[in-house]
Amino acid sequence: MAEGTATAAGAGPDVNTAGNPTEVAMAYLQDEKTEADIANLNLGELDITTDEFILDEVDIHIQANLEDDLVKEALKTGVDLRQYSKQVEAELQRIEQASIKDYIKESQNIALLHNQITACDSILERMEGMLSGFQSDLSSISSEIQTLQQQSVSMNVRLKNRQAVRSHLSQLVDELVVPGAMISTILDSPVTEQEFLEQLHELNTKINFAKELSFRETLACSDIQDIVDRLKLKAVSKIREFILQKIYSFRKPMTNYQIPQNTLLKYRFFYQFLLANERTVAKEIRDEYVDTMSKIYYSYFKSYSGRLLKVQYEEVADKDDLMGVEDTAKKGFFSKPSLKSRNTIFTLGQRGAILSPAELEGPILVPHTAQRGDSRYPYETLFRSQHYALLDNGCREYLFLSDFFMVAGNSALDLFNSIMGKTLSMFLKSMSTYVSDCYDSIAVFLCIHIILRFRAITAKRNIPALDKYWEAVLELLWPRFELILEMNISSIRNTDPQKLGVLDTRPHYITRRYAEFSSAIVSINQTFPNERTNALLGQLQIEVENFVLKMAAEFPSRRDQLIFLINNYDMMLSVLMERAADDSKEVEGFQQLLLARTQEFIEEILSPPFGGMIAFVKEAEALMEKGQLDRLKNDEVSSP
Repeated sequence: MAEGTATAAGAGPDVNTAGNPTEVAMAYLQDEKTEADIANLNLGELDITTDEFILDEVDIHIQANLEDDLVKEALKTGVDLRQYSKQVEAELQRIEQASIKDYIKESQNIALLHNQITACDSILERMEGMLSGFQSDLSSISSEIQTLQQQSVSMNVRLKNRQAVRSHLSQLVDELVVPGAMISTILDSPVTEQEFLEQLHELNTKINFAKELSFRETLACSDIQDIVDRLKLKAVSKIREFILQKIYSFRKPMTNYQIPQNTLLKYRFFYQFLLANERTVAKEIRDEYVDTMSKIYYSYFKSYSGRLLKVQYEEVADKDDLMGVEDTAKKGFFSKPSLKSRNTIFTLGQRGAILSPAELEGPILVPHTAQRGDSRYPYETLFRSQHYALLDNGCREYLFLSDFFMVAGNSALDLFNSIMGKTLSMFLKSMSTYVSDCYDSIAVFLCIHIILRFRAITAKRNIPALDKYWEAVLELLWPRFELILEMNISSIRNTDPQKLGVLDTRPHYITRRYAEFSSAIVSINQTFPNERTNALLGQLQIEVENFVLKMAAEFPSRRDQLIFLINNYDMMLSVLMERAADDSKEVEGFQQLLLARTQEFIEEILSPPFGGMIAFVKEAEALMEKGQLDRLKNDEVSSP
């Protein structure tokens, strides 16, 4: 089979001798290639000349060739393999020749294709160069973009920093610049104009800002310091003159000082400006105000108190006008004439109306009007008017001081006392003088409760300025009231029934005095109860009960004694129940006394005709209470 292949290959060039040399060479090369392919196709890696031939491997190759589809087809049909091999070889040669002819036929196209491919290669090479250039350009552009991004971030940071610096600098410049409008307003405008007040606020801001910059040693501060200082001095001068004029206007006679006070409150920032920038001037104004108002209040209240005393009742109680003093008692030749009726000293009457809200906070008395009308008033009415004027002015003054002078707490109290201290001392001195010679216990007690209510009013208004004064007044009034009450108790205790004139079973005038006085004190004491007062009233009640028993003992018959006791107890109980609470200790005590004496009087009346029956009923009731009914039945059987 190998020999056949070689012969076919050697005969190949003879068939195509008519062609050009190029074609012959190509055919020869093609024949050589075909021979080699056939050899490889048939033998593969089978090499029988080598020493390494192994029969197993030959069997493997044979088995592999037998698996070929063409071989299987040839074996099935019974074709001679040699003849078949020759046919295949001839077919291959024919196809080869046809392909060569097709190649030669298309040689020009192939050459043209080769040229085009070559041109394309050159174009692609240039494009590769261009793309390489683009790539390098893009790389440089990317680096430039990154650089630009970094520059943008850096510029953004610088922009923010500059904006922050600009805002601070613009604020600094605005604070430093002194506009012309401010200068002209501070120099030329009156202090009462709103524009001056607004520019004063701006000037105060610039002064504070300049102080702050000076602490930081800012150089720009020196550029405005001079003009700011001069504007400050001019503003201080104008404000000082304005406020002092208002303070001096208080001194004019018949001036309502509340009007200029309200004006000063409208311009309270003026003092604040002085206090912040010129403390010497601020202290001068404050001292001048304190001195002026102290004199004004002292003069006003001294004059008002003196004029009030001119409309007081001329008839006042003295040391002899006590509850246990008899109406027929005589005084010395040089003594004052007695009151027309001592009962008015112990009767409340309409005097208690002074504690009602309408009267308590009503308008103060006008002395010259009362004098023209020939009106007279008890001391507690004058006391109420005087102290309500003090309360009203004191509260208003304390609020003004706290607001205008910007003080609070102890500082406000100290400033208030420096103004009102002299007036309050005058009040306490005059009151001490009056109280030391006062024997009108109801008037003193009403004054105590007026002060208690005024103290509650100031506490409600949250004004602590007068608290110490209220305490000082109460320290004067309480001991005097207790002393007068003790004097009345002693007067009843020391009363001699034989010196009180003709005996009469009607209610005694001393018990009526007690009833009126006790009901008055109890009714007044209900709002602000005081244990010391209740204790003294208890002592007074005991002494009155003893007095009534001593007076009853002066009657010869028990019947008259009981009538006297019942009349006095009933009168005192009626007065107490009318004007005091029904559940008071005094009412309860006299109810028990009245019930006991009434029961005894009934027995006294019924005793002559029904004495035996009454004794029997009492005895029976006693036995029933003890549960001895059997004894009662035995007495009934044994009786004839």
